[in-house]
Amino acid sequence: MAELVNYSEKQKKKKKIKDIPLIDRPREKMETRGPKSLSNLELMVVLIGTGIKGRDVFSVAYDIAREIERNFGKLTLEMLQGIPGVGKARASQIIAAIEFAKRFMIHERTVVKNEDDVLPLVDELREKKQEYFLTLTLDGGHHLIEKRTVFIGTLNKSLIHPREIFADALTDRAAAIIFVHNHPSGDNFPSKEDILITNRLLKIADLVGIEVLDHIIITKSSFFSFKKKGILELDNFEYSLELLSNS
Repeated sequence: MAELVNYSEKQKKKKKIKDIPLIDRPREKMETRGPKSLSNLELMVVLIGTGIKGRDVFSVAYDIAREIERNFGKLTLEMLQGIPGVGKARASQIIAAIEFAKRFMIHERTVVKNEDDVLPLVDELREKKQEYFLTLTLDGGHHLIEKRTVFIGTLNKSLIHPREIFADALTDRAAAIIFVHNHPSGDNFPSKEDILITNRLLKIADLVGIEVLDHIIITKSSFFSFKKKGILELDNFEYSLELLSNS
């Protein structure tokens, strides 16, 4: 992320919209010179629009931009709402804008072929306190089509519905799919439940003609790739469990 402008507390308190010549105000500047001409701070001013009583828009925007810079990968509504002048609505607006931009950024001809390509796309899972199950759908050239969160909670084969996973993949006209979930415990070793779920999904994928490239388990400091261990090529998942136990 680009570094914030060097903007001291003294400057911040003095700078108010009404003190800036009309042509140099952020909205007018964007209109005449385009968004690339704006600093990070000015972009945030445009996004939030106004300050609050006792805090001008530049002061609020500066604190928001600083929080985003510090915690971009793990930013939450609660973090933003801790800033004076940022309520639930404004915090939600900012989080939504960031997520919207991220979705377009990761789609720009992102090629996903192995775990090294997958891990940067799901890095946020490392910090999650609950289990998240995600899917990455890919076209025939292994370009990313869509990244989706399918399930949040304790992974259980009765709660993971193949119809939901593959309905989206079929809508995407996906040629391949990758499954990713996290282990908040820090242990990247697949459970029996993980293997049974993977087996179930592999069978459905085979029926609908979508290739399963991998199932990756991610923790805060490590990961486990079913493909790398050769498990996706084994029909007997009981044997897979035995194989893993001895690896």
